[in-house]
Amino acid sequence: MRCLVTGGAGFIGSAVVDRLLADGHDVIVVDDLRRGRAQNLAEALGSGRCALLRVDVTTPRVREVVVETRPEVVLHLAAQVDVRASVADPLTDARLNVLGTLNVAEAARIAACRKIVFASSGGSIYGAAAVLPVAETAPLRPRSPYAAAKVACEIYLDTYRRLHGLECTHLAPANVYGPRQDDSGESGAVAVFARALLRGEPTTVFGDGSNTRDYVFVGDVADAFALAVGDAGNGGRFNLGTGVQTSDRLLHTRVAAAAGAPDRPRAAPARAGDLRRSALACTAAARELDWKPQVDLAEGIRRTVEHLRTH
Repeated sequence: MRCLVTGGAGFIGSAVVDRLLADGHDVIVVDDLRRGRAQNLAEALGSGRCALLRVDVTTPRVREVVVETRPEVVLHLAAQVDVRASVADPLTDARLNVLGTLNVAEAARIAACRKIVFASSGGSIYGAAAVLPVAETAPLRPRSPYAAAKVACEIYLDTYRRLHGLECTHLAPANVYGPRQDDSGESGAVAVFARALLRGEPTTVFGDGSNTRDYVFVGDVADAFALAVGDAGNGGRFNLGTGVQTSDRLLHTRVAAAAGAPDRPRAAPARAGDLRRSALACTAAARELDWKPQVDLAEGIRRTVEHLRTH
């Protein structure tokens, strides 16, 4: 199968590309390389079955690329992913995330693609859920422009499905971590802690360290995207997580142990707007995609730290 992956030079996107190639698919990567890195695709590009095109998904060029390459499935991961940036500049966030997704959907429609697999956000679209782990049936309560954009994109793609017959599956990961993660973003706590600890630099935990997140390994998330390129999951949203809450303070302890570094983070005031708790129920993904996480947090942190040591 020929697949096109937007944002395929990024952290999660490059893992998805590797997984698709391992399954025997041919892959076209569309990435403007503002956040993505060509070196993330070094092995993929060397396979002879992957091509990288430097294209911004908000421009008309993306339609030309999709029409020229005629992929069967588009996996749309290109996005502005910084929640605080979306609060500071919601217009830019909407242009990149909502209009970018619409541009990709139009391209897929014109090129008669079969399906779009969309990267939503299980960590943000439900807001402060009353019951954890949160299931896909929970109310959508976005608390940031970024989260609102992800919800809007799901609605638009569902509309294209009904109006044009363009199938879609929405995958909503929890906090994704693993090799190649950028430590400049707010969501990359594992990478932020690991890089600083390996360099002997100070680390920071905000508030009392009791905020929790559900950390899911990037390889497991890539598996879900690969499973969704078929007919499984058509028209649905599927959470991708472990269902396990890990506090910020415990995460630091585990990363410090893997890095062989002191577990002495600095304390800083809590950040306004941070969710107190987050975890996802993934029974729908198990039932309809035959997916469940394979890598536990200790092993995933070990792999992430070892990748940073050698890169």
